[in-house]
Amino acid sequence: MSLTVLAFLIVLALVFDFMNGFHDAANAIATVVSTGVLKPQTAVAMAAAFNFIAIGVFHLKVASMIGKGTIDPHVIDHYVVFGALVGAIMWNVVTWYFGLPSSSSHALIGGLVGAAVAKAGTDALVASGLIKIILFIVLSPLLGFIFGALMMVIVSWLFVRSSQRTVDRLFRRLQLISAAMYSLGHGGNDAQKTMGIIWMLLIAAGVSAPADPLPMWVVISCYSAISLGTLFGGWRIVKTMGQKITKLKPVGGFCAETGGAFTLFLATALGVPVSTTHTITGAIVGVGASRKMSAVRWGVAGNIVWAWIFTIPASAFAAAIAWWFGTMIL
Repeated sequence: MSLTVLAFLIVLALVFDFMNGFHDAANAIATVVSTGVLKPQTAVAMAAAFNFIAIGVFHLKVASMIGKGTIDPHVIDHYVVFGALVGAIMWNVVTWYFGLPSSSSHALIGGLVGAAVAKAGTDALVASGLIKIILFIVLSPLLGFIFGALMMVIVSWLFVRSSQRTVDRLFRRLQLISAAMYSLGHGGNDAQKTMGIIWMLLIAAGVSAPADPLPMWVVISCYSAISLGTLFGGWRIVKTMGQKITKLKPVGGFCAETGGAFTLFLATALGVPVSTTHTITGAIVGVGASRKMSAVRWGVAGNIVWAWIFTIPASAFAAAIAWWFGTMIL
């Protein structure tokens, strides 16, 4: 692998990281914008700032999982990484265009799987790591749902005798904290996925040994890229996340963001790359369902679930084609 190809793929990985922030910006700000607590520009700036602050909060367990725990390191080369990134980016563009909050994380996982299988068959996959990731595809929205609903029940019980005006005034302030927490969890989990990809590249190129720590320039670059992506925002998806699934008030926004943040903190501590999209959607549905089941527009939620189901196979298929194309041009 030449230094030119290595540099090109690192830039491509950072482009994916930027798109991850751009695509997933709605996850962090949809509730705080839809409840009217913050204007979109202010919410995006705050989310971007806390995306970057995560650099000093979380260990690099997720990066290690992506870099060493999903694909056999002996299979990784610049063609596989190229295929994975192009497949994930293509799926992100398609779902962004149609306003579907699919998972950038699972698009990346699908891309890695598709490119690796195209090169070396299923033996290239690390079953233990992929099983854990697949398990959390189900668990992350479920935990978000449970935490969001539980927060809503607890808050409703604590403030049962308070007036609606008092509750709204309090939770408009508290939602600033919950939105910041969620943005912190978003940066901590999602930026590390791109770090893992670059780590793969550096090891494959012989620049780093498998036992070496991740270089700090990679960490700073990835947190910067996802923060800039969030700063530019994914406005097509905000409406779906913040308004179409269920109508939220400040108290509901606080409960959804707090429930989602708890889930992200837990997953990042365990080193599991989860979907921030799945997580916040599950939390929003949980808040709506805690009031009454009819408060949730299940048709919209169902469309989102279909986008989730297709994410890994669609990005894997695109990545396999991109891998083949990469062997022709790189």
